[in-house]
Amino acid sequence: MPKQPCRLFIFGLGYSAMALARRLTAQGWQVAGTTRSPDKLEALRAAGVEPFLFGRGRPLDNPAAALAGVTHLLSSVPPDGEGDAVLDLHGADIASIAGLRWAGYLSTTGVYGDAGGDWVDESSPVQPITARGKARAAAESGWMELHGGRGVPVHIFRLPGIYGPGRSSLDAVRADTARRIDKPGQVFSRIHVEDIAATLEASMARPNPGAVYNVCDDEPAPGHEVTAHAARLLGVEPPPLIPIDQAELSPMAASFYGESKRVRNSRIKQELGVVLRYPTYREGLAAQLAEEG
Repeated sequence: MPKQPCRLFIFGLGYSAMALARRLTAQGWQVAGTTRSPDKLEALRAAGVEPFLFGRGRPLDNPAAALAGVTHLLSSVPPDGEGDAVLDLHGADIASIAGLRWAGYLSTTGVYGDAGGDWVDESSPVQPITARGKARAAAESGWMELHGGRGVPVHIFRLPGIYGPGRSSLDAVRADTARRIDKPGQVFSRIHVEDIAATLEASMARPNPGAVYNVCDDEPAPGHEVTAHAARLLGVEPPPLIPIDQAELSPMAASFYGESKRVRNSRIKQELGVVLRYPTYREGLAAQLAEEG
């Protein structure tokens, strides 16, 4: 990483972004970012992050001051019904940051749509089939326009299902909220939150503006297999397997199961030198259980 002082500004201090914030503050980086909730301000300060309030109806009070000295910028804010709030409200401010070395946008592998279980990579066509996927594809285009038109050093990171402490199959099994849906041939890719942070850090060390990266582990798998493995680790019976036509899925869950693809991660390894700490869900879940004692 660069030896000179670095300042990271994060739009959207959520689960994945905070993993990166913790990683970099431990290395002496200055980290600032946004939250929609006034209730989180003190906790963010306690974590060493300078917090700002931001949302569609609440732009930064003084963007020039908030973004002053920023060398790296990340947006994890998902698009809403009106588009990408970060671009809409502060795209020009971001383009005006002097000395910005790297910018990242966290997108989703949902932009690939349904591949019928086949493999996709960064050269695969963007052809989303859900409203959420289409909104993400539009947001990606907006960020790339900021790169091509204003010279902002934008990088796109497409994420699949994210898991980690507090948000894993272990937690779902313990809470009795886990369901095992059986749809033959259905597979999902996933990624541990700490491997997201490590990949972002690797990209910051090797900027390649305009690049798109899939950030996922090595083994796409059916969700019901992951849940069953979590149950075995906990020494309990897994939830029953439910045929998808009997599952009574919500519209969002149904759209989730309407897509099946295997996502390649070769580019983060070859270009960024990423070595996944958790190459499959097995290592990730086992590590979480071990850390819990």
